[in-house]
Amino acid sequence: MELAERLWEMRGELLGELEEFLRMPSVSAREDGAFRECAGWVLERLEEAGARARMMETGGHPVVYAEVGGGERSLLSYGHYDVQPPEPLDLWESDPFEPTIRDGRLYARGVADDKGDVLARIQALRIYLQEHGELPFRLKFLIEGEEEVGSPNLAPFVRENAELLSAEACLWEGSIKDEAGRPVIFCGTKGLAYVELRAKGPSHDLHSMYGGVAPNPAWRLVQALRTIKNERGEITLDGFMELAEPPSREDLEAISRIPFDDAALRAAWGVEALDRDLSGREALEEMLLKPTANIAGMQSGYTGPGSKTIVPSEAFVKMDFRLVAGQSPSRVVKLLREHLRRRGMEDIEVVDLHGLEPAKTPVNAPIVRLAREAWSDLGRDDALVYPTIGGSGPTSLIATELGIPTIMAGNVADSQSRIHSPNESVRVEDYLETVAYFVRLFERFGGR
Repeated sequence: MELAERLWEMRGELLGELEEFLRMPSVSAREDGAFRECAGWVLERLEEAGARARMMETGGHPVVYAEVGGGERSLLSYGHYDVQPPEPLDLWESDPFEPTIRDGRLYARGVADDKGDVLARIQALRIYLQEHGELPFRLKFLIEGEEEVGSPNLAPFVRENAELLSAEACLWEGSIKDEAGRPVIFCGTKGLAYVELRAKGPSHDLHSMYGGVAPNPAWRLVQALRTIKNERGEITLDGFMELAEPPSREDLEAISRIPFDDAALRAAWGVEALDRDLSGREALEEMLLKPTANIAGMQSGYTGPGSKTIVPSEAFVKMDFRLVAGQSPSRVVKLLREHLRRRGMEDIEVVDLHGLEPAKTPVNAPIVRLAREAWSDLGRDDALVYPTIGGSGPTSLIATELGIPTIMAGNVADSQSRIHSPNESVRVEDYLETVAYFVRLFERFGGR
């Protein structure tokens, strides 16, 4: 029986197990005690698949670590069992923690990021062992519980367990299919500097009759933000762009082979145009190879229904800077403070919330070639290799500090998955295909 046919016959079992996983509200931004139960559930699934698993404590939520197989070669699999908060709840069409299938899609918080990918790999291991017996290499699982809050305890864990985690390659948490449904293999992540700018005005909100004389912290932040990015969309933070290293020739060549459809992207987002009317290769290079300065949220004064005429007493804005090679979060935060000080805006407080270093694996690394071949084994010759993904993660801990080539592969999610948003979902057929993909990738890595 063909693998795809077998998985289709097993879909009730595979999806039922996934739905059980998704019912656990493991929101890492909250302290509700669900984490140890969820980590224990993952540990049990790994043990049932034949792995030697254990729960390892950190300064926060535990890590689930497991090994299976033998031989000199090792492959590391990274994932996380925590999820984003589901709010706003009124925008969900069904309970975010009661998995629901509608029109071929499975809806639940965490199904695309990252529980679907975590379980697909465990199920693929179980199927591999049923078909072939023992793995001819060591497969190691590192599954954490704090990725959605910046992985604050992952760095010390990785550094303290560097030998335990050593491997020839690492499969980072799952990738995503593009707007045309093609599988994508990502070879890196951008770095991140996440900050909050805070401004204060009068000691309390004032009547807006004083709007011409009272210092307004909302306007203060607007004026500061305009010095960071101009009306042409250019980042004008002093020294920021100068830190960025230019992309390699191999990365630019990889970009040229990607059939990017910006019209499909605009349709998926529900917008008429991209920022600055970018399109085609120019938009793709901007998204994958260049740093960003993004406003994630702003708050000040009265935001309720109707009108209320005040001068607000305080204001804040949350910003994230996506970083490329040459830029580090600590350096960017320092540049930001110096930038504001030069303009007489030292009264604006810069709060460093968290940061991540950029990470990169060469697009021609052996694990990249193997990942493409695994797609070919499933009859998919349309897999694309992206030099990076526009997002960030603690990938540098593995790729840079431990020197392990690291990629994102396996496509549970697609362009309609709404990761981090209400009505997060995956296509059922994509989930089953991802299980099959990891079976084929394990076969390839083991030399079958």
